[in-house]
Amino acid sequence: MITSVLIANRGEIACRIVRTCRELGIRTVAVHSDADDDALHARVADTAVRLPGEAPADTYLRADLIVKAAVAAGADAVHPGYGFLSENADFARAVQDAGLVWIGPPPDAIEAMASKTRAKRLMGLAPLEDVAEPDLPVLVKAAAGGGGRGMRVVRRLEDLPGALETARAEAANAFGDGEVFIEPYVENGRHVEVQILADTHGTVWALGTRDCSLQRRHQKVIEEAPAPGLPADLEDELRALAVRAARAVSYTGAGTVEFLVEGGRAHFLEMNTRLQVEHPVTEAVFGLDLVAEQIRVAEGAALAPEPPRARGHAVEARLYAEDPATDWTPQTGTLHRLTVPDAVRLDTGYTDGDGIGVHYDPMLAKIVAHAPTRAEAIRTLAGALERTVLHGPPTNRDLLIRSLRHEEFTSARMTTAFYDRHLPSLTAPAVDPLAPLAAALAEARTRSRFGGWRNLPSQRQTKRYARAGEEIEVAYAHDRSGLTAEGVRVVHADPSLVVLEADGVRHRYDIARYGDQVHVNTTTLTALPRFPVPQAQHARGSLLAPMPGTVVKLAPGLITGSSVEAGEPLVWLEAMKMQHVISAPTTGTVTAVQVTEGQQVQVGTLLAVVQEQDG
Repeated sequence: MITSVLIANRGEIACRIVRTCRELGIRTVAVHSDADDDALHARVADTAVRLPGEAPADTYLRADLIVKAAVAAGADAVHPGYGFLSENADFARAVQDAGLVWIGPPPDAIEAMASKTRAKRLMGLAPLEDVAEPDLPVLVKAAAGGGGRGMRVVRRLEDLPGALETARAEAANAFGDGEVFIEPYVENGRHVEVQILADTHGTVWALGTRDCSLQRRHQKVIEEAPAPGLPADLEDELRALAVRAARAVSYTGAGTVEFLVEGGRAHFLEMNTRLQVEHPVTEAVFGLDLVAEQIRVAEGAALAPEPPRARGHAVEARLYAEDPATDWTPQTGTLHRLTVPDAVRLDTGYTDGDGIGVHYDPMLAKIVAHAPTRAEAIRTLAGALERTVLHGPPTNRDLLIRSLRHEEFTSARMTTAFYDRHLPSLTAPAVDPLAPLAAALAEARTRSRFGGWRNLPSQRQTKRYARAGEEIEVAYAHDRSGLTAEGVRVVHADPSLVVLEADGVRHRYDIARYGDQVHVNTTTLTALPRFPVPQAQHARGSLLAPMPGTVVKLAPGLITGSSVEAGEPLVWLEAMKMQHVISAPTTGTVTAVQVTEGQQVQVGTLLAVVQEQDG
């Protein structure tokens, strides 16, 4: 019987595994990098072990250190979570060789399926072998791992070598394996997958389907179960294929078989030999705890002959610290507050006051709604996201709400190209014209508890804010009658709550301030100084870092005086285990290179300058 589990992971999934282990009476051991010294998963586990290493992102890939930590902490089992070493057969063998229970499929099954190239051949398919002249577009894809890392869409043949190089680097960094392959890229398919659960006695459950078509950078954003609108025969075929894949490798534990569905046909993508990020929607529909089932299977327990009956519909949204309007740029800073309504499930690796750094995936939380029907689940989730209190860096919250309410999604006509078609409309700034005034009135009450009015008429007070790159100035007065503003009636104002009435309609604003950052309901403002501080001016053609990160590569031969073409990649930044390419804004000459490979940079750091070619 398992009594103590080391969780070879971090963040949200580590916290989620701790929760189930605690319910089962199982002791937990966390591992953490130096960057995660005060992370939530290290705090909630019964024991935590530091993983030494110079590069924080790499420490969770050190199988030797993790096995050593498990033995030293007295664990008798290891759960790999997802990502990192979760699909590494050598790690699974090392765990077993140390006399520990591996809470996952047999190493041979991982080896057969975790490499997408081997998995395709096992299923009677094969990736493209001739990379010199493939039919375009193609998808460059990491053979190990997932989550969008090591993936690149290539539409022009001349872009293929660069895409292969970048994908290899991302894959090696994220999974410790730089193997990549290419396959045809289907632009308007649906991403549908089947959750499987198998025991050591020959029983394999196919726990329905999930649709994960809403993706950015090949990483899922919104997932649901069951996949809506599938013909019954196609759904039966998908479940049968998933069971066949599991039996082909004598699979045990939880896993997922992924397909691309287009025109009523299913194309096998891969089998993920681990728990998926989106497993909560299946848990909600089938009334299961898949982590608990993984542990029971690892202990040798038998599944019932048939799985539980599915009930209702579940939808999950992934909340990311990123700005979808600026190429999904990751965001860092302090998560001051995150609170969701009781009607939904929250899985997160953060708590109020935690810092969001540059080393790991920018996912803050998963929010899940379950209801009798799909329409009710969508409505519940969208409403919960609107009422979520979220104070911190920019996130994709508004995008999630608009995606859930988009007619293409509500009618179940979405494909993996959803964001390619609709991103501009989904990321247009949400403007509440009264939010800046509410912020100013709250600040006025903060400054003066007893008033601040004068007997004589005085000049109106003004306050300046920045919102989505736009500067806004608002005015109000503070006299014997209290706070007043043109066009509205101030019903109530204190430092944390302002109520305004406009055209007979009352509007309530909850206010929170952290330094110069002001949160007014779901609007985030930056308070500007009364007298603007002169800002550094950059020359035209300056390339500025769009995010904090590490300069991992400069274009070969990039020096002052180099000639470059518009769109030519010049600097590669790595943040949150993804590489971001900074390209020349124009054809011209490089007049300055301000960074070196390996250098850490902050948002706005000057990387290089390209002077536009005359004529």
